[in-house]
Amino acid sequence: MSNLDLAKNEIIDNFVAPECVERVEIFYQDDDILLIDKPSGLLSLSGKNPLNWDSVHYRLVNGQCATSTNKATPAYASAKLPHRLDLGTSGVMVVGLNSAASKSLNKQFQDRTVKKRYLAMLNGWVEADTGQISAPIAKDKALFPRVKICDATGKRAVSDYQVVTRLENPARTLVQYTPITGRTHQLRIHSLEFGHPILGCDLYNSFGKGDSSEIEGQAQRLMLHASDIYFTHPRTGELIHGHSPNPFK
Repeated sequence: MSNLDLAKNEIIDNFVAPECVERVEIFYQDDDILLIDKPSGLLSLSGKNPLNWDSVHYRLVNGQCATSTNKATPAYASAKLPHRLDLGTSGVMVVGLNSAASKSLNKQFQDRTVKKRYLAMLNGWVEADTGQISAPIAKDKALFPRVKICDATGKRAVSDYQVVTRLENPARTLVQYTPITGRTHQLRIHSLEFGHPILGCDLYNSFGKGDSSEIEGQAQRLMLHASDIYFTHPRTGELIHGHSPNPFK
């Protein structure tokens, strides 16, 4: 492949994340793991662009400075993230604090034994109280950073949902999602696929056509929140349930 071909295939990402002033909250700690609450608007890992240095991982490894309302947090030099949340997604994450714990957590995610639940505020009223969305997801360099639904090249992707409440003025629905698979942007594109995009979503919000400003304008952030995570403690074997309360009340 020529240098010209390489240049054509290279993905150029000029995105710079806006400053996030909210803190990473630590609500459980032992010698092996942390359970933390990630704010919306913060990267999980620092980006390749040097302007995208701020992230959950950076703040954990280097510690967070004290402010007028918050105490300083310690530096966890060996902290590793076995999973990530999108920039706009808030909620609970588990962190490994040593190599053995991180290895165990990584294997649990790879084996898909970790269970996660999310809360999402969707545009419009979802008719069925419960349901399942099954639509294969494929990457596409032409759409970066978006993904697409594709029966021909997509990988199996399944999301279960349950309606929590339906709200008026404007019509919207709070649902609890349980992803059966873990594809990139799965809940965001599945929400769009069944006609109810997540409010505040800048990538999957216009039903594939027309102006999306009305949907984006209903929220100041991506209305997707990682509410629950279930996994096995890497040292004790105990079943751990991490929970972050609903921020959309």
